[in-house]
Amino acid sequence: MSFVQIKKLKVSYGSLQAVKGISFEIPKGDVFGFIGPNGAGKSTTIKVLATLIRPNSGIVKIDGISVPENPMEIRRKIGYMPDYFGTYEDLTAGEYLHFFAAAYQLPRASRERSIADVLQLTDLNHKADSAVDSLSRGMKQRLGLARVLLHDPDLLLLDEPASGLDPRARIEVRELLKALKAMGKTIIISSHILHELAQFCTRIGIVEAGQLVAEGSLDEIYAQLGLLQIIHVQVLNVDDRILGLIRSLPGVQEVERQSDRVAIKMQATETGAEALLDDMMKMGCRIRMFQPEAMDMETAFMKLTEGKTA
Repeated sequence: MSFVQIKKLKVSYGSLQAVKGISFEIPKGDVFGFIGPNGAGKSTTIKVLATLIRPNSGIVKIDGISVPENPMEIRRKIGYMPDYFGTYEDLTAGEYLHFFAAAYQLPRASRERSIADVLQLTDLNHKADSAVDSLSRGMKQRLGLARVLLHDPDLLLLDEPASGLDPRARIEVRELLKALKAMGKTIIISSHILHELAQFCTRIGIVEAGQLVAEGSLDEIYAQLGLLQIIHVQVLNVDDRILGLIRSLPGVQEVERQSDRVAIKMQATETGAEALLDDMMKMGCRIRMFQPEAMDMETAFMKLTEGKTA
């Protein structure tokens, strides 16, 4: 059974229909990337899951429990981090976490251990006694993640967790999310940084104007769009026979022999380049350089959407 289940979700703000019948399911332990322009309905959908907005209609369940009907029970299962969260800037990072540990009703005997664990996981041990106001934006984002992890939730709802971060801080947050994935957490994450989502999300949902325009694994979305990938290879023993063998490989659309390399155009899949390399090695190719061009989720996003908002 799916851990998160949304069917025909509709949410309106007055006359504005922000979410127009979105449906998707997420198995336990999956990382679901929610992609879309501002105003597409991502944050509204996440807020419904976080019990902050009641839907106008539709089914919304987490672990088989109706979200609108059981908000307090749901809040024990989730950790919600909005795109911008307020911090109590006159507290230290440690005091901030102690406050929320009490709010989460963690037993006093285990609070210190829980706080120490999340500080270590987010690499903020050295900042426990620092004022929140003195932390960089990247550290504040990690502190926000530490806060939502205090009660060890099953589901993390992360709305633009890398928004406004510099490149180094984005990498740090991304590595932290990979660690949470490895721990088996179910994660819904919205972001505009599409290529970073593609690195660790098991499924992607692309939303526009309150509707889900594509949903599935990366391979399914690439196949739906018919995206192609170019791979540049230097083959020391290249000849007409080898070029013919490469052209016959699964997924290969075109092979062009250039001055110092071979350019192979093939159907884009998540593991297609690795399979091509294995096949070329088996056919006896002596490979000096193998360089796939990056498959850009922005390409998928632009082909599927027109920049509309709800």
